[in-house]
Amino acid sequence: MTAARHPGRVVAAALYTLVTVALAAVAAWPVYASWSFLVLVVVSAFAAALIVALVTWRRGGGWITAAATVVAFLVLCVPLAVPSRLGAPLEILRGIGEASAGVLVAWKDLVTVDLPVGDYRNLLVPALVVFLVGTVITLSLAVRTDRRSTGAVVSGLLMTGFGLFFGRTSPSSPLVWGPLSLPAPIETAVGLAALLSAVLWLAWRAHDERVRSLRRATALATVAPSTRRSRTDRRRALTGAGMILVAALATVAVVPWAAADADRRVLRSATGPERQIAEAVSPLSSYRAMFSDARVDDVLFQVSGDGALPDRIRVATLDSYDGEIFRSSGTGEGRFVRVPSGLPAGEGRPIDAEIEIGDLGGIWMPTAGSLVQATFVGDRANQLADRFYYSSAAEAGVQIADGGLEPGDRYRVTGTETAAVDIASLTPPGAPGGVSGGENLRRWVDEHATGDGGTALASLVQLLRERGYLSHGLAPAAGSAPPKWAADLSGYQVQPSASGHSLARIETMFQRLLDREDDPRATASGNYVAAVGDDEQFAVAVALIAHELGFPARVVVGARLASADPALPTCDAGTCRAEDLSAWTEVQGTDGQWAAIDVTPQREQSPSLEVTEQRDPENVTEVRPDTVDDVVPPAPLQEDNTLNDENRADDGLDLAWLWPILRVTGLSLLVVLVLFGPFLAVVIAKVIRRRGRRRDPDPRAAIAGGWDEYVDAGVDAGRELPPASTRRELVSAWGTAGGERLADEADRAVFSSRTVTADEATAFWRIVDAERRALTRQRGGWRRLLAAVSLRSFLRFLAPRPTRRRPPHRDERGKRPAPRRRDTT
Repeated sequence: MTAARHPGRVVAAALYTLVTVALAAVAAWPVYASWSFLVLVVVSAFAAALIVALVTWRRGGGWITAAATVVAFLVLCVPLAVPSRLGAPLEILRGIGEASAGVLVAWKDLVTVDLPVGDYRNLLVPALVVFLVGTVITLSLAVRTDRRSTGAVVSGLLMTGFGLFFGRTSPSSPLVWGPLSLPAPIETAVGLAALLSAVLWLAWRAHDERVRSLRRATALATVAPSTRRSRTDRRRALTGAGMILVAALATVAVVPWAAADADRRVLRSATGPERQIAEAVSPLSSYRAMFSDARVDDVLFQVSGDGALPDRIRVATLDSYDGEIFRSSGTGEGRFVRVPSGLPAGEGRPIDAEIEIGDLGGIWMPTAGSLVQATFVGDRANQLADRFYYSSAAEAGVQIADGGLEPGDRYRVTGTETAAVDIASLTPPGAPGGVSGGENLRRWVDEHATGDGGTALASLVQLLRERGYLSHGLAPAAGSAPPKWAADLSGYQVQPSASGHSLARIETMFQRLLDREDDPRATASGNYVAAVGDDEQFAVAVALIAHELGFPARVVVGARLASADPALPTCDAGTCRAEDLSAWTEVQGTDGQWAAIDVTPQREQSPSLEVTEQRDPENVTEVRPDTVDDVVPPAPLQEDNTLNDENRADDGLDLAWLWPILRVTGLSLLVVLVLFGPFLAVVIAKVIRRRGRRRDPDPRAAIAGGWDEYVDAGVDAGRELPPASTRRELVSAWGTAGGERLADEADRAVFSSRTVTADEATAFWRIVDAERRALTRQRGGWRRLLAAVSLRSFLRFLAPRPTRRRPPHRDERGKRPAPRRRDTT
């Protein structure tokens, strides 16, 4: 029976498909957020409906539908998915080629480009596939009259899942209603609506099937069946409505709570250059190596351009500190993603610069200001464009094509650069958690801070730079030439300094500052210079000071093209050499903007590291006679804090690690329960039903239940159940090995007046188990799995039976009704 003879089902299928398309469009809107996407949804959905209508009208098959869908894709792909190729015939052919390739590769590109992607390149191709092909499949299945129609639910949920899985890594803003707050309201509403629409459509189809079955039974029955709803029908309807209500309430209550303080795990969460960033050496750790004699004159990159050039070139932004190394986290808001055709321009003056890479190497790509667009040129232009990732929050980029940048790579960057901010005007928003400075740093801050907020930070940074001394390495050997980086510094005295920026290294700096301030000679001479190092140590020190005052802080490695401070290094005519590399600190105020702080220490006044003379203590040493025995000293009363953890006494059980494990485990179990819970519930229900039938205390009823189990197994395995058939007719139609024996034993047990023993019931069930296995194994592994979760055996009892004048006895199941005697009077 075709769909044309069921106009009600066609209307219901169309409504369900329309709701599915609308929900899928809402879910995918954050991915594209453009009018081009809305036009694509409307046109592709209408084209899909037209294809299904024509194929159904002409009674075509699946191959005709697939061919028509391919033709529609080729016709619509350029105007809808690659609109930039509209124009000359050659451009249209190129657009068709890009769209065809996008069917395979655009999915990968979609999860690596920053959102929203708009109509960038061919990234609308996945949306065209979803809303054209997905709508065709959903509607084609929904209008069917057989059991395959339920597959429309699967394709419909996959359409909705496209936007959810390819969308943002952060959920939508919470919905606040008085004292109540609902996290992730859009994602929750879309998922819940998709689930409810599928359940309601399936329920309507089941109701429609029951009505049609009842009509067929009315036409064939000798006695008109009752049309009144029984108590069982009402109880079943209330139970179903209650289950839907409980599922909806559980979804609204549990899912937002679980995602309240967690990032969404979507497909783009597992893509990007995170692995390369984690494996790369921190630019701050390799900063000191740039000032070695072998590299100090190397040209790292050149900056040129006819427009307004930026004041600073940013190589890397380092926002994560573990007490040893400052590095880029590359996660959260600072995550690196691919850039679409252009980013929105921020506030500030526009800049335009062309950059050519020299001996820089690595994955860190020099950029300027807040990037709007990066255009690559040269032999590797396409490869560099495909492997360029940018973080708008960090205002930094990485290049992972063939391991990173190579000499000769060229590109043009346009963007905006904000004006310099007066640090004293900033208000601290409160520093997030992280590594704090040590005791010496806190003591130095407490002793010298004047004012609060930005005023205190500005004064402390100025004092630290005045009492620090620039040094890029150890002192040269006696009689050797000074290092190249110091050759042009007039009157400079080389002072040794160790590399590294760990907490221990920073604490040593502030310890020397405190010791120098306590030295009476410092007061007499006015020379408080004691901290020796370079931008590597001072940038980290300023970041820790800012953190102490409540400012979020990060370290930037880059170079300056221009500076109002003549003491700071700048690139000569846009040629940035290794000796021009610098590092500075950026802090964030309450307005969310980051302000740069130059931290390079002075180099005019050399440190005075002598300490106040003190008389060495006199320790009298006595010669021990040979006759004295060695005495082992007792164990100390106080353990050294530097002992290994395993040698320390356990102060108590730390369960702080337990909550993240329980949270991840709970979320994982919730996902598994949502995905596989319905199937598991069906399997458990069948096991409970089988167990109840087998363990019936009445052997006669146990055998009757065994026959029902045999019939249910066949129905779930896909066997058709002949209407109004006897047991003998049923097994004849199915043709199983032990079916005839089961039919005879069941008829004998049900209709015979002899006593049935428990052993006979046990033997009967052994045959039933063998027949169940045979029925499922005949269809293969995949069919066996479908049979295990099939609901056909439950649904076959839902159709109401014809009412009789005398209710049949339970033992009369399977008996063919006697023909009605014709009245001859």
